[in-house]
Amino acid sequence: MSNRHPTLTTPFAERAKQVTHPLNNYLFRLMELKSSNLCLSADVQTARELLYLADKVGPSIVVFKTHYDLISGWDYNPHTGTGAKLAVLARKHGFLIFEDRKFVDIGKTVQMQYTAGTARIIEWAHITNANIDAGKDMVRALAEAAGKWKERIHYNVNTSITVGTPVSDQFDEADERSDELRRLEPRENSNGFQRDGREADGRKGSIVSITTVTQSFEPVDSPRMAKNTNEGDDVVFPGIEEAPSDRGLLLLAQMSSKGCLMTKDYTQACVEAAREHRSFVMGFVSQESLNTQPEDDFIHMTPGCKLPPAGEEENGHVEGDGLGQQYNTPSKLINICGVDIVIVGRGITEVGDPQSEAERYREKAWKAYLSRVG
Repeated sequence: MSNRHPTLTTPFAERAKQVTHPLNNYLFRLMELKSSNLCLSADVQTARELLYLADKVGPSIVVFKTHYDLISGWDYNPHTGTGAKLAVLARKHGFLIFEDRKFVDIGKTVQMQYTAGTARIIEWAHITNANIDAGKDMVRALAEAAGKWKERIHYNVNTSITVGTPVSDQFDEADERSDELRRLEPRENSNGFQRDGREADGRKGSIVSITTVTQSFEPVDSPRMAKNTNEGDDVVFPGIEEAPSDRGLLLLAQMSSKGCLMTKDYTQACVEAAREHRSFVMGFVSQESLNTQPEDDFIHMTPGCKLPPAGEEENGHVEGDGLGQQYNTPSKLINICGVDIVIVGRGITEVGDPQSEAERYREKAWKAYLSRVG
């Protein structure tokens, strides 16, 4: 970290007042409310495990990171499927959903991957991320797709169907208008009915019913996507409102893997792209704070966080996983590197009691944050 930027010593509550991105405002306030700057990387294998983990660990975290394509049994139903169920748990426990998609393609392709396809990521994930090796225009394409989507979801289409028999006045009015025509037309047609609506023997025909279908568009105030009807689905974490319907992007600026090919030039291009699209880009997945200009107030989330086993030296050396992942402690990442949220995966998911271990990580990460700003 080359400079000591003001955001490093500014409490999250104060940063919430300064940021322009609605999700950053919400997230900073949520972090203060829950005394947490912990993200869980939920890289499990089944939808059942995923939802169980979100429910158990939800009280300790502020972000829940997914890889939907890792999950066996993912239900793609937009209203009752896995994404919708995650959204219910996010409201209940107070966390944002981050789909770690790492988009990298031409603009049109990433737009469709984000808003359409099987997963429809934009409908259930508050946050996603991108690798900008394909060029900075890809960020603009994702921002445009998110903007168009938000315009659509702010309206409900209400359909009204009425079925009934016309009142007698309607018949009388129609009869009066057509009196002159009836005098000029033949009295009987090939079906045995007179042209005035009466049968050939003088009896008047009848209309059984008329069906009318009307549609109207009404604004939707709630940011909730899945309108489920199950009991308890509308529970919101106390002390804060529902997350806004705005969507946010994190740029993958740096990685924790050994031998990573992301150069300084690439990282700088991520920073430039973020500044060009502040209304959509929340911040970075990085190994350090990248805020350097006075107006920079991007949020930083960092993977590769791990604590030594309970009882051992808190800031002791932590071995990698043998597959390229390198680990750092919460204290080093937050105090020295200046990141805001630590991302923890197997350190929590592969222990016997994930709930208690998540709380241990939450306490250590929050203590490091308090030390930094204090």
